[in-house]
Amino acid sequence: MAVITLVERIDALLPQTQCGQCGHAGCRPYAEALAAGRDPINRCPPGGEDGVRALAQLLDLPALPFEPDRPQPKPRALAVIREDSCIGCTLCIQACPVDAIVGAAKQMHTVIADECTGCELCLAPCPVDCIDLVPVDRPDDGSREQVMARAALARKRHDARQARKTRDAADKARRLAERAAVPAPAPSAGTAAAPSAPSAAVDKNELIRKAMERAKQQAPVAATASSDKMAVIRAAMERAAAMRAAQQDTDEDQQ
Repeated sequence: MAVITLVERIDALLPQTQCGQCGHAGCRPYAEALAAGRDPINRCPPGGEDGVRALAQLLDLPALPFEPDRPQPKPRALAVIREDSCIGCTLCIQACPVDAIVGAAKQMHTVIADECTGCELCLAPCPVDCIDLVPVDRPDDGSREQVMARAALARKRHDARQARKTRDAADKARRLAERAAVPAPAPSAGTAAAPSAPSAAVDKNELIRKAMERAKQQAPVAATASSDKMAVIRAAMERAAAMRAAQQDTDEDQQ
């Protein structure tokens, strides 16, 4: 029989919006902080005052009001994308903790209303500000029963998203490892002249050196700033010509 830990019991009372308003990266980290006694129970605005009372009862603590200088409870709102303004950047999709936004790169995105938790995490990354929050017009939307019903679904979707991200990371690591393990291809018959590459490189360097010497000799000793600039340009042209000639010689040798 599985033993339910205190962290799991606390997490079961949280709304699973993963919004971060409590100061943690999600509901589970906040539950861990509560179980360890590191945080107070009044830092979950989506859970509301009912959530504070539920946590107080579980942990045998007095119910606390929300701190005035921290986020306050408010009616839930759903994210809605103005589709005619969406540029398909996918940043909102990456930010959504429950995969409630669908779309593809450079294609219009849309929010699945029934899956949206109202966490607001999609607002900040949107580069064109095309996401609005529309209040939910239902009198019982903030009731404890509704909050817990949504939490159960949101937890499943969040867990599924985290599992998918873990699989994707493992697959990427495996592909990189397989690619690194592939031996370098053996030289083909067409690359038999490869041993002469060092001598070709030496010849190219010698051509560049001679070109630079010629450029120095051509630059007047008492040149003005303008003539110095022209000398530099001539030297650069000489070097470029020499490098092109050397590359042509190398290509001909390899052929």
